[in-house]
Amino acid sequence: MTDKIPVATTKRLPLYYRFLTELYNRGTLKISSSELADLIKIDSTTIRRDFSHFGQMGRRGYGYDVKELLGFFKDILDQDVQTTVALVGVGHLGHALLNFNFHKSSNVRIGVAFDVNPSVIGTKEGEVEVFAMDNLKEQIKLHKTDVAILTVPTDAAQEITDELVEAGISGIMNFTTERLAVPDNISVQNVDLTSELQNLIYAIGHK
Repeated sequence: MTDKIPVATTKRLPLYYRFLTELYNRGTLKISSSELADLIKIDSTTIRRDFSHFGQMGRRGYGYDVKELLGFFKDILDQDVQTTVALVGVGHLGHALLNFNFHKSSNVRIGVAFDVNPSVIGTKEGEVEVFAMDNLKEQIKLHKTDVAILTVPTDAAQEITDELVEAGISGIMNFTTERLAVPDNISVQNVDLTSELQNLIYAIGHK
């Protein structure tokens, strides 16, 4: 396996894992890149190129062994390791994420939440307790949390990010429009729903 995997490839790995899991659960033993392409709606050339970064994974004339491929991606994605995520901001979007709580993934869950609103502090959404921001550093360390989801007002995003970094967070999924300044060792995934919707509308209008 090469040291540097393209970002676009890494973003597709969870998608491959999800569809391979479905295939395995259906009893599918083998699949070709073209069959997988039809299922996932990604061209087969891209799939073969993505897989090639990890060495020889298929056999000519046979295709891919679904069980072997699933086991490989399970290891790559650390599916046997439970990841506890912190949610910062329990507004409408935060509530939606708490209700969803990654129930389709076996290894990711929101374990702790934070807000400044006195009406939600001390409450529970499912099994997740909402703490005041004053408790952020203490609770993140207590829950051994490396990843945070940020769903706060944009003007508060950078200040809270600084606190998360000080608390030891390694990665942030940022739902705000603020482009966060973080140290090089911190990963940030920006999720701009408005931009994504505008991109979709543009794509529809320019087909």
